[in-house]
Amino acid sequence: MHSVGFIGGGRIARILIGGWARKGLGPVTVLVHEPDGAAFDALTGVAPRVQRASALEAAAAPVVFVALHPPAIAAALAALRPAIRPDTILVSLAPKITLAALSDRTGTSRVARMIPNAPSLLGLGYNPVTYGAGLDWHGRGALSALFSPWGDAPEVEESTLEAYALVTGMGPTYFWFQWQTLRELASEMGVAAADRDRALGAMIRGAVATLLDSGLSPSAVMDLVPVKPLADVEPGLRAAYREALPALHAKIQPAQQAASVSHP
Repeated sequence: MHSVGFIGGGRIARILIGGWARKGLGPVTVLVHEPDGAAFDALTGVAPRVQRASALEAAAAPVVFVALHPPAIAAALAALRPAIRPDTILVSLAPKITLAALSDRTGTSRVARMIPNAPSLLGLGYNPVTYGAGLDWHGRGALSALFSPWGDAPEVEESTLEAYALVTGMGPTYFWFQWQTLRELASEMGVAAADRDRALGAMIRGAVATLLDSGLSPSAVMDLVPVKPLADVEPGLRAAYREALPALHAKIQPAQQAASVSHP
């Protein structure tokens, strides 16, 4: 795929286009429609070869990524429709807007949805994807080639994408501030930066593997370490997860799915 278009040049575009740039892979030409000059400048900081384009120019590429927040997508798709050809592949990177809605608003069934994951910047992403019925094996293969520099892109049921948005898409934000605080504390306690980061990375990888792969129950895993300095705040953290995440999951559900949840 020699050319792709991006509608939106913000954070998600920086992650994905930056992932191509870091790997030295990806399309030869990346056309980006981003009205905000500061956002486009930030994008060129991670991917200097991107080209700024109008919305219709970006939408005329063989593959078009819609990197917008859900409330902005409907109006954007209506404006893009005249530029979308029968062989265009359209990939939405947002929750809430279904494959059916994408097809209805653009006039093409060659659509896909992906939930991006920030580690894609380093080629370590987990980016669940759902393909529309109009995408044949050739179209899916073209997308797989574009996705591969970012990491894993497993095909999942469309009904699960909003859950993945919370678990994998937003998931790093639940932990990054905690890990950074540990980095700062380790430095304050006299651990050299290189040793600190090597230790922290090994601890995180090992802790995840122990929870997922040891064969022990979750309670048994959590009982392996006898001293729990944050035990007093753990109930509050658990409650925050239980309160905030289901509420957000309900909010980002597509209208039809939300109705089926409310009225089984």
